[in-house]
This record gives sequence, C-alpha cells and structure tokens, in this order.
Amino acid sequence: MDVEYWREKARRLNTEILALCLAYRDPRIPWYAKIFMAGLVAYALSPVDLIPDFIPVLGLVDDVLLLPVGLSLLMKMIPGEVLEEYRGRAVSELDGPGLSKWVVTGIIALIWLFFICLIIRFFR
Repeated sequence: MDVEYWREKARRLNTEILALCLAYRDPRIPWYAKIFMAGLVAYALSPVDLIPDFIPVLGLVDDVLLLPVGLSLLMKMIPGEVLEEYRGRAVSELDGPGLSKWVVTGIIALIWLFFICLIIRFFR
C-alpha cells in the first residue's frame, strides 16, 4: 500500500465527516441518528477512552476500531438521498477555496486554547 492509497482514504474520510457535520441540522435525519452522532463526536473528542491512550499500542486501538465502526453505523442510520446531497456539498466545500479550511482550523485552535486556559486557571 502506497502513500496515495492512504491519502485517498483520508480524503474520503474527511469528506464523510464534513458531510455528516453539514447534515446534522437537516430535519430529514432521524433523532436517534443525531444523538448517536453527538455521542460519537463526544467520544472522539473526549480525553476519557475505554483504554487509556498512555498504554502503548492498545491505547489507540479503541479509537482506530470504534470510530470507523461508529461512522459506518451512523451512515446507515441516515437516509441515502440525504447523505448523497451532503456528500456533494462536502466535496464542493473541500475542493473550493481554502478559506473555509482556515476558518475551521482557527475555530478548533480557539477551542483548544480555551480549554488550555481553563486547565491553567484550575491549577493555579
């Protein structure tokens, strides 16, 4: 397996995640899919895992296995036509001008900075 294979896999995963984020507010998405999506995102961003990350190799296995399985289940909960619509929008946004990527990166950086400030303030 070469670098291009993994690059294409990462690009498709990025497109799927953006499509799911865009679709979250769509009223055609069932409520249980929205709850599952929120739980999956919370698990992905949570510092608490089933197996702690500091355990060599095993610490990342739960993320590598559970997140793709969760994404696969989530995509089965969303109606196909809705998912295709948002996949198209995700592709156009990812292939469009890079400004939106920088805005998202900036927002994520601000969220991390906020949490770092909270932690520093807590320990003072």
